[in-house]
Amino acid sequence: MKEEKPNYFDLVYQVVRLIPKGRVTSYGTIAHYLGLKSGARMVGYAMNAAHTMADVPAHRVVNRIGQLTGKNHFSTPTEMQELLENEGVKVVNDQIQDFEKHFWNPEIELAI
Repeated sequence: MKEEKPNYFDLVYQVVRLIPKGRVTSYGTIAHYLGLKSGARMVGYAMNAAHTMADVPAHRVVNRIGQLTGKNHFSTPTEMQELLENEGVKVVNDQIQDFEKHFWNPEIELAI
């Protein structure tokens, strides 16, 4: 029986589903946690494909300095910011304020 290769998009989505409301993480952090050789770019591709999936909170994934680089993949240019602000995350000029306070690192948060 041939072993199936993991679907990297599904692995990314599993991690993203665990990000609590009011918290954010970065593409690179998810890639590092999953050991993805292709890195942040692969996570970005997964997030671009996730915006129609109601159970994947793609708005909680930003770039490494807290910018809303994925905002153009939402139904409106302001939807990502609106979703974050509804969870208590302040955004100014596409930049998360107090990024460190809101940052969620799966390597720490999911450590056993």
